[in-house]
Amino acid sequence: MSDQVQPPVQARSKLRHVMAAAAVGSALEWYDFFIYGAASALVFGPLFFPQYDATAGTLLSFATFAASFLARPFGGLFFGHFGDKWGRKPMLVAALLLVGGSTFLMGLLPTYQQIGIWAPVLLLLLRLLQGFGAGAEYGGAVIMAVEYAPAGKRALYGSFAPIGTTCGNVLAAGVFYL
Repeated sequence: MSDQVQPPVQARSKLRHVMAAAAVGSALEWYDFFIYGAASALVFGPLFFPQYDATAGTLLSFATFAASFLARPFGGLFFGHFGDKWGRKPMLVAALLLVGGSTFLMGLLPTYQQIGIWAPVLLLLLRLLQGFGAGAEYGGAVIMAVEYAPAGKRALYGSFAPIGTTCGNVLAAGVFYL
């Protein structure tokens, strides 16, 4: 592995960068997911499904939340395959851009009242893209962390991505609290 070729100081610096990227990337990915989950329960029903009663609108909103989880394994398989071919780092960057871009575009979506049925259709498409990218990000972050970890510490360093997940949840809860 590259740790054996590089001087120890440079290897430690690179290891810190990889661990920070694994934690921060997972935190941002899951922040998006937890924010969306809370928004599904609180606001998306009336904005995207107003033609239904409040309960049905909320359930449809949660269905878009669930759709992104269905897309995750496919994103993991797709990006995992190309990560092995072209390298994990470019695929991890592409996955983060896909998640972040989808999230940004969801924030710009017009409501049902503004564009009708296209609002929930576009919301669903963006959720599928976000889930596709998120499936790749988490797996890629864990794999990179484990591959760069020193011998005997792979499990410890592999835990940085799940730590990011918890941080994303705390950040999302804090935003909704405010």
